[in-house]
Amino acid sequence: MTLVRTRLAVVALVAVVAATGCGVYSTSVGRVDETLQRVAVEYLENRTSEADLGIQVSEDIIEAIQDDNTLKVVSLDAANSVIDGAVTGYRLRRMAVSPELQVEEYQVQMVVELTLRVKVTGEAIFEKRRFTGTGNYYLDDPNGSTEESARDDAVAEIVRDVLAQVVEDW
Repeated sequence: MTLVRTRLAVVALVAVVAATGCGVYSTSVGRVDETLQRVAVEYLENRTSEADLGIQVSEDIIEAIQDDNTLKVVSLDAANSVIDGAVTGYRLRRMAVSPELQVEEYQVQMVVELTLRVKVTGEAIFEKRRFTGTGNYYLDDPNGSTEESARDDAVAEIVRDVLAQVVEDW
């Protein structure tokens, strides 16, 4: 009789673990707090001299959230939460110099500062959090890397980090 009870207890425990184990880490819309499912992404202020950088980062964040499908991007009027902030830094850093002292490789370094708030209460999920991204390119690169491609790489790194922060925090 005790053997039967032990087996039933083990089966029940395995069933409970199996039923709850995967659900805890799910990123489906059903797992996100209902009051945060609809998010508005404001166009970021661009505090750099690089044209349209705030627009590019904002649009890439919107696209990443839509592709992830955990949250729904909506207008500010329909939103439960809001992401806003600014691109605060853009810098070119010399990475490699030739024996003739000519720069051969640069790194684009970008910094974005974001705030995520619950719209109704004003509560910050995170506030003025800094996200950084980098991308490298070579002058006269036969493979075609350019400052623009390095900038895209830096933005992509920032967007991945933002998406992970937004989805994982909820």
